[in-house]
Amino acid sequence: MSVTLILFCKKPAVGVGKQRLAASLGKSAALRIAAALHECALAQLRQWPGPKVVAVADPGDLADYHCRYPDIDRVLAQPQGNLGVRINGIDQQLRRAGMTCGIVIGSDTPEQTPAMLARAAAALEARDVVLAPASDGGVSLMASRRPWPELEALPWSTALLGEALARCCTGAGLELGWCEPCADVDRLQDLRRLKRTLADDCRPEQRALHQLLEELI
Repeated sequence: MSVTLILFCKKPAVGVGKQRLAASLGKSAALRIAAALHECALAQLRQWPGPKVVAVADPGDLADYHCRYPDIDRVLAQPQGNLGVRINGIDQQLRRAGMTCGIVIGSDTPEQTPAMLARAAAALEARDVVLAPASDGGVSLMASRRPWPELEALPWSTALLGEALARCCTGAGLELGWCEPCADVDRLQDLRRLKRTLADDCRPEQRALHQLLEELI
């Protein structure tokens, strides 16, 4: 079974994303952290053994990603709308192009490992949808072998998302499974946790992030 890994991301820039961290650490430090997280996510994507897709928030960044990451199979622009609309749009576009199974990840879960993604992909053999909880009540990955139901009305960016997404999927007749949780990174306390959990992570991008946290936190 071929499973496509899809990274939803924004190109790091001052004032773009991680505003809670910017409020705690300043805009410059928040940008450096966002860039390190972005590199962790891209490395995770590029190491995936199946088809690889990056969905960028700004269409103006398409050419840059194409040029910098020629090993990524497709670079797509996210449509306008909330995250639910954007996931639906990219999922539909990829399924029209022949994708049968996809895993959606973001750029704020540097503790996520290739083994976690492999287990999520394997779980799709028995389930229509597989979700992994995040520490903030959301999800750290969304995997599906069927088209996603309409996601626009869900409470994105809130602690209610995980349960609401699960209800949405089961309400659409999809058989739901769960895989292991993975914490995400939004607040200063998350960075303090990362200093501990990434201390023994041998991946180069995670090592670079850990060194940055040692400097900043």
